[in-house]
Amino acid sequence: MSYRFLQTRREGPVEHVALNRPEVRNAFNGEVIAELSDWARSARRDLSPRVVVLSGAGTMFCAGADVAWMSKTIEYTREQNVNEAANMSRMFAALDTLPFPLIGRIHGAALGGGAGLAAVCDVVVADDQAVFGFTEVKLGIVPAVISPFVLAKIGRSAARDLFLTGARFSAARAREIGLVHAVVPAADLDRAVAAYITEFLSAGPEAAATAKALIAQVWTHSIQDAMPLTADAIATRRVSAEGQEGLRAFLEKRRPSWSA
Repeated sequence: MSYRFLQTRREGPVEHVALNRPEVRNAFNGEVIAELSDWARSARRDLSPRVVVLSGAGTMFCAGADVAWMSKTIEYTREQNVNEAANMSRMFAALDTLPFPLIGRIHGAALGGGAGLAAVCDVVVADDQAVFGFTEVKLGIVPAVISPFVLAKIGRSAARDLFLTGARFSAARAREIGLVHAVVPAADLDRAVAAYITEFLSAGPEAAATAKALIAQVWTHSIQDAMPLTADAIATRRVSAEGQEGLRAFLEKRRPSWSA
C-alpha cells in the first residue's frame, strides 16, 4: 500500500516505515495521523512483519505538530478539538499495541508528538546529537494525548520536570529517564538498529508478541492479581507449537525453526 506522507518498504521479515514530510521536519497533521493509523491497522491484519523500524526522512525524526495544521485548530470548536485529539490517541494506541517489536530510529530531533512516537516504540536508538522535548507548554497547551504512553516510559518524576518546563533535553538525558535505550554517533545509527533487529529475529515471533502484551497487562496489576495471568501465560506458551519447538531446539542444541 502506498501513502502520501509515509515511505514503507519490506526487507524480508523487517518492515521499514519512514515519516516523509522532510520539508516540514516530518511534522504531524491530520493526514499523517490517518496514514499512520491505517498502516498500523494493515500491519496488524497482515501479521507478517517480525520487526518494524520507524524513522523520519530528511534532517530530523519528527518536529511534532505542523504549524499550518495547528493554525487551523485555533478556529476549531471544543468538540472538533476533542475529535482531532481522539484520532491522534487512537493512532498512538495502535502503534503502542502492535503485536511485534517496533524500533524507533531517532535522528535530529523528536519534539512534542515526535517524542510521543518515541514513547510507543519498544526500543529507541538515537544519535548522540538528537534533541528531545515535550514542548507543548511553551505554546500554552499540554502533552495530553501522548501522556499515557510517555508516563509509562519515563515515570512521574521526569514528567513533572519535562512536561511542566517544556525544556528540550539531550539523547543522553532521554536514555537516563528510559525514553531511549541506546545512544550512538549518527554514523553508527543503522548499525545499532541492525543489532536490535538481529536480537528480535532470534526470538519466537509469537513469544515476542505475548511478552509485549504481558508487559501491558502485568504493569497495571498487583503481584497477587498478576499471578493468574502469568501462570496462564507461561503454561500456554509451553504447550504451544512455538514453545515446544523452542524448548526442543534448546535441548537438542540446534537453532529453532524461526531463526534457522
